[in-house]
Amino acid sequence: MSGNHKDQVVVVTGAGKGIGRAIAERFATEGARVVVNDIEEDRVNEVVASIKDVNGNAIGAVADVSDSSQVKKIFDSALDAFGTVDVLVNNAGIVSPMLHFFDADETWWRRIIDVNLTGHFLCSQQAARIMAKNQNGVIINMSSGGATRAHRSFTAYDASKGGIEALTRAMALDLGPYGIRVCALMPGSIDTEGMDEEARKLRGENIPLERPGDPEDMAGPALFLASEDAKYITGDIIKVDGGMLSQQRSATVDIVPPSTFPSLKDVLEGD
Repeated sequence: MSGNHKDQVVVVTGAGKGIGRAIAERFATEGARVVVNDIEEDRVNEVVASIKDVNGNAIGAVADVSDSSQVKKIFDSALDAFGTVDVLVNNAGIVSPMLHFFDADETWWRRIIDVNLTGHFLCSQQAARIMAKNQNGVIINMSSGGATRAHRSFTAYDASKGGIEALTRAMALDLGPYGIRVCALMPGSIDTEGMDEEARKLRGENIPLERPGDPEDMAGPALFLASEDAKYITGDIIKVDGGMLSQQRSATVDIVPPSTFPSLKDVLEGD
């Protein structure tokens, strides 16, 4: 991959930790100029410092991707510092709180949809206007297995990810004539918080490669999609899941098992 990304300007949202951080740091090691976005300033500063410590080139952009005025500032910062945007990685998203459908409310629904789905739209539109001027650019969205299947107690999250896959296809059609490719990555079970060995072993029992993924496992596929090697790929969703979704097998581990669901009595009393 060396040389493919030298001097590219790459915006990575939600890059303060986990998958986003791994992708931002990997682009920087390949010579890209990276805009590190997160809602937490301390995280942004930490990632920018880590990139600069290894002679990489990065700036920070603290912003909530669900707010259009804050999103504009991300891309204004990129233009001020680097003059353009070549790649956008729409990684920012939230999962928590995980609520059963009967426990959910409108505020919970709107916040997850606003960050996960509307955030992708707002960032993509800002980036695409810059990319169209150059007749070249790549937007990489972040999907989930929940886009086409389902997690228990993840109603809003799964709906947002299904929307992201539909958005990816629609954007690919609309933006292709302007030289902009749009794809998505579908992570499997990625260990973003640092499970202990016992937890990793248990999670790996339901994955053909026998382990959960690490954030770094997402970085290579992101760099590939942003490279000239992928110049005829657009509108596609690439699974990075250790084979998890290719199998016909019941989950051995469930994050929110039915035993935790509200009782029928509680549901009826809630009426």
